[in-house]
Amino acid sequence: MRIPAHSVCTAIRDDIVSGLFERGSRLTEEQLARRYGVSRVPVREALRTLESEGFVTTRRHAGACVAEPTEQEAADLLEVRLLLEPLGAARAAQRRTDAHLKVLRGLVRLGQERARRGQGQDLRSLGAWFHETLTQASASPGLIALLTQLRHKIAWMYTVEQPAHPVEAWAEHGAIVDAVARGDAERARTLTALHAERTTAAHRLRRPEVGRERVSVSQHGVNTASVRA
Repeated sequence: MRIPAHSVCTAIRDDIVSGLFERGSRLTEEQLARRYGVSRVPVREALRTLESEGFVTTRRHAGACVAEPTEQEAADLLEVRLLLEPLGAARAAQRRTDAHLKVLRGLVRLGQERARRGQGQDLRSLGAWFHETLTQASASPGLIALLTQLRHKIAWMYTVEQPAHPVEAWAEHGAIVDAVARGDAERARTLTALHAERTTAAHRLRRPEVGRERVSVSQHGVNTASVRA
């Protein structure tokens, strides 16, 4: 079985975003191939993709390294988010399917229920699922790719504080879904812009951890459950 490069790319990206690979640390093909239990060919392809996405950079005499974005580059991510998420919601209002709408409404119900119970950890994952579904409902491959990459980078660069009033936050989600269901693109755009602007204040820049123990390069197989032989 040949493991596709996109599976290796996902695994390396996840480890970068989680902080297992520190910013500025070297990423050798041999090390990564051993860690994920694959050959060097998909690793090489994955590193090229990650470099194009901004997660990896190539340095002279050092090879591939985890990128080290500046604070200004991190701030730019949030500004771009403020532009793209409202556009995605507007497109969703025009192009969503009944299946998208069913999932969005179900997530809002769950989110409101968890918010009333104070189940914060569930709210974080439900919120991510909500925004991912809203993005998919835009039916715009280019926009979906941009927003997906943007969310990976924001998760890499920032931690997000839980909202002080989660019930209100999920009420905002519900209002967005109502606008999408009615096909009201401008209202969906406006509500999403307001929601994104409010949540921007909850983002806190991650600082590189000084003296953190380096990640082990022991074998860590790529999840191949969906890979065909």
